[in-house]
Amino acid sequence: MKTELVSVTEVKENPNNPRLINKDKFKKLVSSIKQFPEMLQLRPIVVNEENIILGGNMRYKACIEAGLEKIHIIKAKDLTEEQQKEFIIKDNVGFGEWDFDTLANEWNNEELIEWGLDVPVMNEKAEIEEQEIEFSEYLEESHNYVVLLFDNDIDWLSAQTHFELKSVYSKRQNGKPWSKGIGRVVNGAEYLKKLKNG
Repeated sequence: MKTELVSVTEVKENPNNPRLINKDKFKKLVSSIKQFPEMLQLRPIVVNEENIILGGNMRYKACIEAGLEKIHIIKAKDLTEEQQKEFIIKDNVGFGEWDFDTLANEWNNEELIEWGLDVPVMNEKAEIEEQEIEFSEYLEESHNYVVLLFDNDIDWLSAQTHFELKSVYSKRQNGKPWSKGIGRVVNGAEYLKKLKNG
């Protein structure tokens, strides 16, 4: 699809936009656009044939706040009303999660926060409140294991609830901040007791 550069006045906000943004994140978005306007050409605002925004309402508002007079758009043509509604939701759904361990090792935390990412802050209180686990690269031979593989997020989220998997923290050896994850080891004997007790 072809990107067009148009006047901000030609584009219309979507009155049914379900996405919200807090003031702090909006300020960061405005600042990001001022510092890196080229990003907008790489990620243009998606509009329908009437120039109503389907994807990028917050970026559009931030462009106006940043004082831009022209913006890059892509026109999504020949979409039914239902497809447009579906696009609005799917464009704003985050299917994945951030790998905070990789982010902590490869990116600067201050920059990530400045760019609008919610970076979890580990503190002493969190260490006490949550379970701490030591990561291991091998399985203990003296224990028996059952490994369950989930090939989709829905089943994995159901398993987290069913097995009551809790958040765990691990201290990294390289001195970086604590890493948070989901504990994936269940005490088999305790689980069997729960099954027997209904």
